[in-house]
Amino acid sequence: MLPLAGFTVVFGLAFGVAAINHGMAGWEAMLMSAFMFAAPSQFAVLELWQSPLPLLAMATTTLAIHTRHILMSAALHPWLYTLPKRQRFAVIGLLTDSNWAMSLSAYQRGERNVGVLLGGGLALWAAWVIGTGMGLVWGEGIAEPRRYGLDVIMLCFLLVMVIGAGLRNSLYVPWLAAAVSAMLAYWYLPPYLHVMVGALTGGLVAVVQRPSSASGDR
Repeated sequence: MLPLAGFTVVFGLAFGVAAINHGMAGWEAMLMSAFMFAAPSQFAVLELWQSPLPLLAMATTTLAIHTRHILMSAALHPWLYTLPKRQRFAVIGLLTDSNWAMSLSAYQRGERNVGVLLGGGLALWAAWVIGTGMGLVWGEGIAEPRRYGLDVIMLCFLLVMVIGAGLRNSLYVPWLAAAVSAMLAYWYLPPYLHVMVGALTGGLVAVVQRPSSASGDR
């Protein structure tokens, strides 16, 4: 997680700078990074940051962006369900795309150490909070990570981790359905809904085809 933590610091720095530019107080930005710990939602909330706060719009946007966590946490259920609830929710509170992919890959290799998920989440959380603080203190930095391609680093890592672990035959169709539906939603629906549409479509297709494909999984 250390290389990714370095990129996370950069993203946190960019958020700190953007928060200042959108009129957010420094303590508000730090609390958001510490307790929300969700880069896409935090940047989206900045676009809605005004007085009075549009709380319903913020909640809806956040839900749309992070619908994927429903499926991500469900994928980890066989690993975590034996833990006491307080430990289970504490670990899931640090769930990100990156430590989820690493943990799922480790689980598929036969590892059963939940510390992979917890430690990775703590490393990324610390990097995000530190980066936010750096952005607030310096007031300048990489405010537009897209310019340098940094916005796709974690997405590439996620893709490599998931595909590198080996896809079962039954997962190709759900992946394709999720990708196509997400792209259509991105083009034709309001912002951020493509995340929800892709996640739900892929999950639904996987459930529907499961009985017929279970015997052919490898």
